[in-house]
Amino acid sequence: MENFRVSTNRQELDVPLIHRFLAEDSTWARGIPRTTVERAIQHSLCFGGYVEGSQVAFARVISDYATFANLVDVFVLAEFRGRGYGKALMEAVMSHPQLQGLRRFTLATADAHGLYAEFGFTSPLKPQSLMERYFPKIYEVDVL
Repeated sequence: MENFRVSTNRQELDVPLIHRFLAEDSTWARGIPRTTVERAIQHSLCFGGYVEGSQVAFARVISDYATFANLVDVFVLAEFRGRGYGKALMEAVMSHPQLQGLRRFTLATADAHGLYAEFGFTSPLKPQSLMERYFPKIYEVDVL
């Protein structure tokens, strides 16, 4: 894994790759418009994971950098999974200086509970206090 590198430099991000993954391969953002991805990147702390100069992983954090953060859009391209890149990406996220001392750090996952548990994430202590507005198919277009 010595050839895996994580960077928060937005200039290095492969936006077409990120958009393609989210719009076509993710379970959470299918059909997301590229302009939405670009706006989300612009207003977030983004982590790109690279092997030999090519992006193979991504994570995005939305935060006020004082009290709260939400981790979203985490992925490793399928052909690079199983090599520890997801864990290395999470180590970079969790050790980032601007994300220290937060009162709450949240995320949602369908199938990576084990990975996130390694970094201290648990089910909400008081789920009855959490609410959301959630539109899971907001980017999907009805096809006749």
